[in-house]
Amino acid sequence: MKKLIIFCTAFVLFNCNGNAQKENKNTFKVSKTDAEWKTELSEMAYYVLRKAGTEPAFSSPLNKNYKKGIYVCAGCNTPLFKSEHKFDSGTGWPSFDREIKGNVAFGTDTNLGYSRNEEHCATCGGHLGHVFNDGPRHTTGKRHCINGAALKFIPEH
Repeated sequence: MKKLIIFCTAFVLFNCNGNAQKENKNTFKVSKTDAEWKTELSEMAYYVLRKAGTEPAFSSPLNKNYKKGIYVCAGCNTPLFKSEHKFDSGTGWPSFDREIKGNVAFGTDTNLGYSRNEEHCATCGGHLGHVFNDGPRHTTGKRHCINGAALKFIPEH
């Protein structure tokens, strides 16, 4: 009986693969192979969107873009942020006080040894950046700190 309990315990432990923590690529409306993403995205956009990388601060021309328009996912063109919600956070990355509801998904990032609220495109799963609670107090109090390489800007006409 003791051997049976040990066997069952070992079986359960070794077969629990933690699917809750793995990204299921089939849950996104836009799903492509890694090779397809590499051919369609710039090197930096691929690094940010598909490998959860971070572009260097102050490197994106979108950081100081204050034209009217909409910011869409560089991977699938899903509208993510409106220009009227953009502000200069001084951090070196495009910052917004709110997202377009339903188009941004949230998760937890612990890669730096502490927990951060990570943002993804809800359509293709591309990594966008992180959201913090140090944004403008007169609006939402949120700062969506987004990699410019994860975005494309479409000006208003």
